[in-house]
Amino acid sequence: MAHNYDLVVIGGGPGGYTAAIRAAQLGLKVACVEKRANKALGGVCLNVGCIPSKALLDSSEAYEHTRHKLSRHGIKVGSVELDLPTMLARKDKVVSELTGGVGYLFKKYGVTPVFGAAKLAKGNAVEVTASDGEKSVLEAKNVLLATGSESTELPFMKFDGKHIVSSTEALNFNPVPKHLIVVGGGYIGLELGSVWKRLGSKVTVLEFLPRILAICDGEIAREVHKLLVKQGFEINVDTKVTGATVKGDTVTVTAQSKDGKELSVQGDRVLVAVGRRPYTSGLGLDEAGVKTDAKSGRVDVNEHFQTSVPGVYAIGDLITGPMLAHKASEEGVVFVETLTGMKPHVNYDAIPSVIYIWPEVASVGLTEEQLKENGVEYRVGKFKFAATGRAKAMDEQDGFVKVLADVKTDRVLGVHILGPRASDLIAECVTIMEYKGSAEDIARCTHAHPTLSEAVGEAARMAWSGKPLNS
Repeated sequence: MAHNYDLVVIGGGPGGYTAAIRAAQLGLKVACVEKRANKALGGVCLNVGCIPSKALLDSSEAYEHTRHKLSRHGIKVGSVELDLPTMLARKDKVVSELTGGVGYLFKKYGVTPVFGAAKLAKGNAVEVTASDGEKSVLEAKNVLLATGSESTELPFMKFDGKHIVSSTEALNFNPVPKHLIVVGGGYIGLELGSVWKRLGSKVTVLEFLPRILAICDGEIAREVHKLLVKQGFEINVDTKVTGATVKGDTVTVTAQSKDGKELSVQGDRVLVAVGRRPYTSGLGLDEAGVKTDAKSGRVDVNEHFQTSVPGVYAIGDLITGPMLAHKASEEGVVFVETLTGMKPHVNYDAIPSVIYIWPEVASVGLTEEQLKENGVEYRVGKFKFAATGRAKAMDEQDGFVKVLADVKTDRVLGVHILGPRASDLIAECVTIMEYKGSAEDIARCTHAHPTLSEAVGEAARMAWSGKPLNS
């Protein structure tokens, strides 16, 4: 049975469902195909990524705060016990409410959800195979590929779903691992490592590169390393994992340091978090003529997200750029608005990234290393949270704000924040960079007192004038 649409979106994640909703708002007849077996919309982000991990991070943060910080505020508590089943159930409830919310929006705007595995067919048609094997064909004027990404598996350390796992299974450990070995010192490994460390696990991180958080500004990454070690993490950098063996409930991970020293670490759970790769399995890209990069697996597109096949487009984790939910969403909106004759844009220089460890890390723009590599002359303005009244009152004094500005124009080139609620503080800096603003622009904005945002203003003032007011 065939159905005709202006746009068929393959993938119901942040890029796909946002594009589908925006297209419907603009008057297009839209269908969105989702493969997930439980028919939950929202993709990896809402189901097994951004949302459940943040729910656990917040819950574990509350547990940690109660056990170790309340007494400093003059609050005495009795015995504090972890109720892990309730914590996991709360996480699932948050996920369910948000995925259900996407379904509500589809209904509100008239997007047709279609559940099953999609494959490109001739003439921009999409063949969908439902879980019961029934097939249908969606005829489309345009097709948008938005299938996201999946965890990268190491060939010598295959996922078994229990002892050696991806981030998906690491959301549901029960009981709490005695010793969690994290392979990979990126944001996923450190976030989930933080959850289980707070809940009682010993956590060992094995990172191949010379430092953790390789994509971050180097100064920020070094300070994060110190703070995590202070929190009890064991971190090994310049360490190449070579294999793992499972015996009973014990996993032995073997590795080799840069100087050739052999390392053996025993734990009961191993989280492999060495990156993600585009998810294109079963889409029929080769048969349809959609060109991909042989090395990365990413889909080749032009500046309008057009693939090598007319009428077939791709966004999000499938194409070049950071694998971030909000990047995919912005691309989805811009694609649809361009398709309908509008002239929007995505400013890839002003896409923020956030790492939800504690203190949080948030960044936008270029790092110091990138500026040096590009030969750009810049000024640095830094301000510690410990010098702000609000951070002292909160008893959250770790971290700093770092503003990088062009020497000649004072234009903000990058902002890097390590500190409490950095995820919220970065928004002001994104706005300034979106409109090509300067460090002086940030400094001259009035920041309420006492707030954490004052640290942003002071760092900008230092980058602009060389002299913060409160340091």
